[in-house]
Amino acid sequence: MRNVIFAAPFPLETTMRFARGAAALDGVRLLGLVQKPPPRDDARLFDDVVQVKDGLDAHHLIEGARILERRHGPIHRVLGILEPLQVQLAEVRHALGVVGTDPATADLFRDKARMKNELRRHGLPCARHRLITTWSDAEDFVAEVGFPLVLKPPAGMGCKSTWTIRTADDLRAALRALHAGPNNPALAEEFLRGREFSFETITIGGRVVFKSFTRYYPSPLEVMETPWIQWVVVLPRNIEGPGFDDAQMLGVRAVHALGLETGFTHMEWFRRDDGSLAIGEIAARPPGAHIVLANSYAYGTDMYRAWARAVVDDAFDGPFERQFAVGVAFLRGVGHGRVARVHGVDQANAKVGHLVVESRLPVPGTPRAESYEGDGYVIVRDPDTEVVKAAMATIIETIQIEYS
Repeated sequence: MRNVIFAAPFPLETTMRFARGAAALDGVRLLGLVQKPPPRDDARLFDDVVQVKDGLDAHHLIEGARILERRHGPIHRVLGILEPLQVQLAEVRHALGVVGTDPATADLFRDKARMKNELRRHGLPCARHRLITTWSDAEDFVAEVGFPLVLKPPAGMGCKSTWTIRTADDLRAALRALHAGPNNPALAEEFLRGREFSFETITIGGRVVFKSFTRYYPSPLEVMETPWIQWVVVLPRNIEGPGFDDAQMLGVRAVHALGLETGFTHMEWFRRDDGSLAIGEIAARPPGAHIVLANSYAYGTDMYRAWARAVVDDAFDGPFERQFAVGVAFLRGVGHGRVARVHGVDQANAKVGHLVVESRLPVPGTPRAESYEGDGYVIVRDPDTEVVKAAMATIIETIQIEYS
């Protein structure tokens, strides 16, 4: 029996889908490290659970892992899917002598400034950037790239604590909000213009064995800054040919440049208006925004199991055939407070309900979500990408959320 630790500080449904994938593998004893206990049904996935005071603290995680090691014997793998957890998990592996991504590689993916330096060293195009510790640094970078630009923490996640900076006053305010200084630099980046995509991979033993693309409508940063926009992601059925071959080569080169041996990656990239490519950033973990779930529907297979097979068994059961285009519409509205009513569901269902494979509608009484993923989602699929794109437009134009 192989002892596999799965760290889930906050056992949300999206996280527990991965835990289920690992627990279902043959010969796995799943051991949990949590800050908050999982719901009763998910608690049954684990043969043992240790609750730690801070589930994002490496010291507490190492202590918890050692308790599980004393109870059950040597640990086979240490897993977790959250972006702000990857370096700490690597430190747990190092402390316990467990195979997997090491701290140096994990930090290279997590520290966006170091990441971009390494990508650029390998000749890969990415947004120009600079660590900002003083106003003089900021002025120099503005002189180089102009406005707008993007400001974020060096170890940020997605669009959290990220600003689009359009004026000097915006820049001063954002630097104050981030408490930027010599011991706490902020990361300034060139504002990339163009169509935004993501590129997902599974890598085993340094070889990329699975590749997928997702298109964003619009960019997550634009969604965060525009409360009325309902975000959509689309997985086109056809990901071969002139529109994707160069991006596929770029993504594979990025994985190799950063030294990942085994795991899932999620790279956000842009096709500029002139056709050139630029990497936004890349993470050594599965994507959020239900992209793994959408890939399951696109390929007609369980991608959570595929992730688990890679990181636990060093195995891949593909290749998989991409049978469908898939779209995910995230539902949110304008306003504050709690969800009062959801309008247009019956009308949307009459128009595109036959394409829907999964949905979670906003629940009246729940607080309005602050993320770009909103208060609910609808997933559709069809062999025709254009049918899926049209369905996405119907859903976000028809379903409206009212808050009170």
